[in-house]
Amino acid sequence: MSNLENSPAEIDCSKVDSPAEVEILTPREVPLGGPRAMTVFRTLPQKQRSLIGAWCFLDHYGPDDVKATGGMNVPRHPHTGLQTVSWLFTGQINHMDSAGFKAVVRPGEVNLMTAGHGISHSEILTEDTTILHGAQLWTALPEHARDMEHTFENYRPEPVNGHGWTMSVFLGSYEIDGQRSVSPVSTHTELSGAELRLEPHTEIEIVVPKHHEHGVLVDSGSLTVNGHEVAPRELGFVRAGCTTLRLAAGEEAVLALLIGGEPLNEDILMWWNFVGRTHEEVLAFRAQWQAEISAEPGDASEDRFGPFPPDTPTALPAPALPTVRLRPRVNPS
Repeated sequence: MSNLENSPAEIDCSKVDSPAEVEILTPREVPLGGPRAMTVFRTLPQKQRSLIGAWCFLDHYGPDDVKATGGMNVPRHPHTGLQTVSWLFTGQINHMDSAGFKAVVRPGEVNLMTAGHGISHSEILTEDTTILHGAQLWTALPEHARDMEHTFENYRPEPVNGHGWTMSVFLGSYEIDGQRSVSPVSTHTELSGAELRLEPHTEIEIVVPKHHEHGVLVDSGSLTVNGHEVAPRELGFVRAGCTTLRLAAGEEAVLALLIGGEPLNEDILMWWNFVGRTHEEVLAFRAQWQAEISAEPGDASEDRFGPFPPDTPTALPAPALPTVRLRPRVNPS
């Protein structure tokens, strides 16, 4: 998918005196759900950067006592033009979608749902979950794949480890100390994603493709990325051009997520749970969702988002439309 003829110049990542090498994306707090909303910390998208590769959305949450916060109980809702990537550190969530897939999202397993033309799904805590902690990510599907049939994949990566570090690669591939781990999960652009754990005072170099851009989300601990400190809940962005990422833990052990990929180089339009290309297209997605959830059983209208069992909680209605024209998200160069 990459255009190697126009690949970026290689950056000397041994130099750490340039603040432009690592861009810090700070999260904003977003309530997820109703009156007993669980707070999530959203680092993508935001004004200064909408995409890292094709990664277009990242919510990080917990560890939360679900008895106090209500946890994650999201009834049926729609998606188009994207893939959802669920990764947990603690707790479990029941996934069900209109394509007929049911799965329990467990720590150490990736669940990837491809919405394509359209799908709806629900995410409900399991009854025995007391602490919930993890991340929800989306990737934008490129033009050639965004109208594809919906699919679902589950994969438990085998962790690789070395002196002071453990890595679980759930998308794409990464290499540390000559150990390369590759995920078989399908993507439609070049993408990578992994969980990384570092013991205190551990330093590693991760081999990465020069034409990819990268993000490091720090869950906990003290971490520097290419010599720049990234605080817990922050996302450190590294533009394309590096062939290695240098990560160093400080006094505390580190838990982090790595994401990366080739730049998408397509303008996308995101609104609510839809990824499209134009204002009119997204409005049509919304109108169709509203029509489907209010239709009588057996209605002959097109069923973009699929059927759901009648004994499930009421579907989420789409929010009110903005009063201004929706505009594509364009990354800075």
